[in-house]
Formats: sequence, C-alpha cells, structure tokens
Amino acid sequence: MKFLNCGNTPLGAYPLVDRADKLEILFSLGITTAQLRTKDLKDEALEKEILNAIKISNKYKARLFINDFWELAIKHQAYGIHLGQEDLVDANLEAIYQAGIRLGVSTHTTKEIEMALEIEPSYLAIGPIFETTSKIVAYDIVGIEELRKWSQNVPYPIVAIGGINLENIQEIIKIPSVSGIAMISEFLENNKISLEKTKKLLQLF
Repeated sequence: MKFLNCGNTPLGAYPLVDRADKLEILFSLGITTAQLRTKDLKDEALEKEILNAIKISNKYKARLFINDFWELAIKHQAYGIHLGQEDLVDANLEAIYQAGIRLGVSTHTTKEIEMALEIEPSYLAIGPIFETTSKIVAYDIVGIEELRKWSQNVPYPIVAIGGINLENIQEIIKIPSVSGIAMISEFLENNKISLEKTKKLLQLF
C-alpha cells in the first residue's frame, strides 16, 4: 500500500479543531490543510459534525483530515484520515487505502517512524517538538535538532506538532524537510478562531 500524496502545495499552517464551524473561517482566510479532532461527540452528533466538516472542506477545496474516526471518514469520502499509534492497531488500513483516502500517521520515536514508513503514508507527523499542554503524551520531547535529523531522510511530507507557537515557530519553518506545522491554541482566542493570529501564521509561511 502506498497512500495518495497531498499534492505539491506544502501542508503549511495546519490547525487542529474540535468543531466544523471553525473550518469555514480558517479556509476563507487561506488555510489549505486542517484536521477535525473531536473528542466529546458520539453517534449521530459525531457523524453530523464530520459530514459538515467534509462539506466545508470540499467547498474550499481544502485538505481535511479526520482524526481517529476512519469508518465515518470512509463512509462520507473524506480527503484524509489521521491516526495515532494506538489507532493504527485497530484501524482497517486496507479499507482506507481501497477508499482512496489519504493517511497521516503520528510518530514520537525513530522506531515509530520506521514502522510508519512501512505503511507508506501521505504524511508523517513528528512530536511533541516542545512541551505541550493540549495532550498528555508518554513520550520525550523531540526538540529541534532531533526533528531535523529524523526528518531529513523521510521521503514523505513531515508535519511538526507539539508546543509550537508564534514565538518558536520560526525555528521549525527553517527546516527544509518540514511541510506542515500542526497547532491548536495558536489559532484560537477564547476558543474561537482568531483572525489576527491566523493571518500572522499565514504570513510566516
């Protein structure tokens, strides 16, 4: 299996959002890639949120990755799916591949990178680069130098994630092998999309 690529445009500033309505603002401002990462919805409400997110991304021809819920992503023909290490075990990768859906994979160590490369994903996320409060992870901080070393020989787009903000993002942007930078709080102000912050991030890229 070799999953479809994400095109020639770098993934760029890559927001992770919990609700579909946040995507409309982000895409209208020029964001090209985003991830719907919903943890508090289930059943009909979850499916409705995913369907709405896919409709919005299709409207803007944006690259939307659905976190975890691969069955619903296949059902509604999402652009992409993002899976963490624990989700890779349970997901039907063959079904995702046959559906023609792109796949992003989280990695935290060199061993996980080697395992992910055997899957031949659409992109490979590496993190946490810095300390982060958005998610509890049982992994050491990767840091700038390790990110540079780990990513230079990876033949797939790299997404850096974890503790990245407007103060330290320049260090990551300078690494040639990094195609995208995933963030949550840097796009937000009082849990709403900040136009000012988003425009700043887009300018940096």
